[in-house]
Amino acid sequence: IGLIMARRLSLEGVEVKACLELMPFSNGLTRNIVQCLDDYDIPLYLSHTVCAVYGNDRLERVLCTAVDENCCPVKGSEFEIKCDTLLLSVGLIPENELSRKIGVQMHPLTQGPVVDQNRATTVEGVFAAGNVLHVHDLADFASEEAMLAGRAAARYAREGAATGRKIPVAAGGGLRTVVPQFLRADCQDEDIKLFMRASCPMDNVRLKVKSAGVIISERPVRFARPSEMMTYTLKASDFGKIKDQLEIELVSGS
Repeated sequence: IGLIMARRLSLEGVEVKACLELMPFSNGLTRNIVQCLDDYDIPLYLSHTVCAVYGNDRLERVLCTAVDENCCPVKGSEFEIKCDTLLLSVGLIPENELSRKIGVQMHPLTQGPVVDQNRATTVEGVFAAGNVLHVHDLADFASEEAMLAGRAAARYAREGAATGRKIPVAAGGGLRTVVPQFLRADCQDEDIKLFMRASCPMDNVRLKVKSAGVIISERPVRFARPSEMMTYTLKASDFGKIKDQLEIELVSGS
């Protein structure tokens, strides 16, 4: 959103002097880096942040600094930018006050409910989808997930809750999150799409899906970025290969 706003402000005649990113990599989509910053000659400072603001009735300048691997300011790296406006893009957080109020188990990294492949939460009869579950890159993903949750909720209304054992889904090396976080063993007649985010930028890696040390599937991944959602479809025919847990990881290799 910060990148898109930089472009919008430029189109409206504002001189955007810089975008600062706290992390050593951009948390925005690659296409937005190109279309919103590069195409408008807006500088991007990675591993930088604003450490002070100055002005009375209106902002006059900001003090910027580089940060180290622990996101702490690097002494001696400060520089000023004269400006009259500072926009802060502080990240999207799923709004889950209602989920917490009714006792839904929450995931500490996605900040959304823990769900199975039908988007059923840990509270019977409650389903979650879209940005309440985890932040999506594209509205298409949220719509697809909403249809999945809607069909499952209708099935629950007709047939009641699924009773099969829970199979945990773990984010292994190279991955930060995987949704859903567990599978129901009695729901194995359909393919299951898994949504993942990388923990850091990686190139020319392999996505491995395994259970009990046995590789169920693997495929090459040209590049992985934390800002760009990755998907993997677990085939219904592979469900029987899962033992105690399903683990997905990104490993080096072409």
